[in-house]
Amino acid sequence: MEGLSSVTSSLQIPFSLEDLQFSFNERGELRHSVTKEPFVYNYYKNEHERNHKRYKMLGDMITLHVYGLLEKQLNFDRITIPIDASDEEPKSFFFMSKEPLSKQNNLFVLLQDKGVIRAGQWSQKVIVHHSLDRGTQIPYITSALRDNSSVIVLNPNDNFVEMKEETQVLVKREDDAVSVENRDECNVSRDNKHALPKRGCSSPEEHTTYIWDHFISRSAAKNVSIIAHGYGGLVFLDLLCKKSQEVMSKVTAVAFIDSRHHAQHQAQTDPEIETWIRSHCRSWVLSAKPLDRPTGSLRKQDCFKVSAGTEKCDLAPSFALQSIFRFLSRSTKSRRSLVLPVRTMVTRSSVRKTM
Repeated sequence: MEGLSSVTSSLQIPFSLEDLQFSFNERGELRHSVTKEPFVYNYYKNEHERNHKRYKMLGDMITLHVYGLLEKQLNFDRITIPIDASDEEPKSFFFMSKEPLSKQNNLFVLLQDKGVIRAGQWSQKVIVHHSLDRGTQIPYITSALRDNSSVIVLNPNDNFVEMKEETQVLVKREDDAVSVENRDECNVSRDNKHALPKRGCSSPEEHTTYIWDHFISRSAAKNVSIIAHGYGGLVFLDLLCKKSQEVMSKVTAVAFIDSRHHAQHQAQTDPEIETWIRSHCRSWVLSAKPLDRPTGSLRKQDCFKVSAGTEKCDLAPSFALQSIFRFLSRSTKSRRSLVLPVRTMVTRSSVRKTM
């Protein structure tokens, strides 16, 4: 591991976790390739900057590893956006299952919290200290695919191309590696003075709206389910308020996980939106109560709240998974039951007419 300092000092970027002498074992736990020990942040005693650079590079390699799992293990497509971008233009991307959006009835959309996390991750810290199953969106994706649904994995935090100045030459970094000043996933601040925004994706809100306009709204899916964690809840409500009629007619159910949204302020007391939120959304909140136990008071403007089964924001998605899919499944079945009788109703008079 001592060789890592030379990598950092020479500004070389590792290409894989193996370059950092780490790998995931059969349980999806991150372990040192030689010692088999878990990752320790304070590896270099009392050298914060050195440890921070090491952790930052590890996070970048985890991001690339998760991208690889989405593409190779789950066979997802990486979709470049903007769809009309020139070769020289900064680009972003998201992931989508290969099932055609023109054929599938059910579509799941995953929207994570803000920060350093990228497509396919709920929490980088949980991936490092727990496992891939706990910290990535893969268990949600596989659950959705078992229901023969399409899945869109948003990438709302991929907003800028960093511009690094070396010997008075600007070098664009448009690879998948990520560099952020503060890596606290629940409270991240960026210094974008040397960053070039990506068109249509310069913020989580803009990214989500772009995907809605060009992909989700044009899909054949009759049942769109949204799963939004942390700041993702605020982003979804922003979309709902901007495109209320489209969203309310297309989205069957929304699962908020430790959401940062504020229905009363964001919805601007629109009674139609408030009614829709109460009917189609449920919120899993941080609580010491057992999973699914009702918690808090139901405000007029907001949805029903239940316990996520944990008081830790980054563990809430993994704790609430089964409960969330039960809710989404019931919501989809309820919507089908409202439509089905109209299409299958048979009366005696109609039978006589056909005879």
